[in-house]
Amino acid sequence: MSARVQACVGLGANLGDAVAAVQGALQALDALPDTRVISASRLYRTPAWGKTDQPAFVNAAALLETTLDARTLLDQMLQIERDWGRDRAGDGSDRWGARTLDLDLLLYGDAAIDEPGLRVPHPHLHERAFALVPMVEIAPDIVIPGHGRASDIVAAMVTGEIHAL
Repeated sequence: MSARVQACVGLGANLGDAVAAVQGALQALDALPDTRVISASRLYRTPAWGKTDQPAFVNAAALLETTLDARTLLDQMLQIERDWGRDRAGDGSDRWGARTLDLDLLLYGDAAIDEPGLRVPHPHLHERAFALVPMVEIAPDIVIPGHGRASDIVAAMVTGEIHAL
């Protein structure tokens, strides 16, 4: 039996019924084999990041407990995205564009992984208030390897445009 690991997943959507997509993705994550959602943040309305001429996002974070390895967990997350109509191949040219659902593996225990298609901790996590604010809500003492406590990082950010729904 594999060891249980806590992983943090960022969820976001800004096309279609974004609230339903994020809520549905939380249920789908909880239904994954050998995985359970142990905590989920409130939903937040956040301004678009990177490419700002698009609708605001609905974002959330979930803390999972899983025995799945990081690659298998990521593959399952990508399948959930596809189930909600996301085609990553189709939006590759528009990296920060609008999407029906976006699931990011933010942290996988205290692992540092740098493989093709899988980088943990998420390489821009420490720069993104839309991911950190919900994450700190459910795990205020969580540490981002190489950057420190997430709550300390978010405390130094401008977060005034991020609102709980």
